[in-house]
Amino acid sequence: MDNTNTSCAPAPVPEAVEADHHSPEITSAIPKEELDRMTDDMIAALKTVYDPEIPVDIFELGLIYKIDVEDDRTVKIDMTLTAPGCPVAGDMPGWVADAVRTVEGVMDVDVNLTFDPPWDPSRMSDEARVALNMW
Repeated sequence: MDNTNTSCAPAPVPEAVEADHHSPEITSAIPKEELDRMTDDMIAALKTVYDPEIPVDIFELGLIYKIDVEDDRTVKIDMTLTAPGCPVAGDMPGWVADAVRTVEGVMDVDVNLTFDPPWDPSRMSDEARVALNMW
């Protein structure tokens, strides 16, 4: 397999930062059970979006950097592409927004496309590595 990647595959979600034991607990106006369900449903929705050149969904490719659900149920997503010159760069954020809008309880979606940090194959999940035979 050629290691040059010119497609728009997704970047992995960054590692969670441990909460400071002295920080106040972050609370949401959305009940925890509903927020958990929405999160699971948003991940499932993101897994329906594929880079046209790579047979792996954008979530497993690691293109989704961050998902925030605001108290007004607006979802803010930071994502990247596998390459800045990706042919679907203008379309993929819309595909992501459309997929997440299908989740019950989501009022609006704002997708921010970023290349900082740049995507690299280490962001892929084990599932993506298996699918792409990259062991």
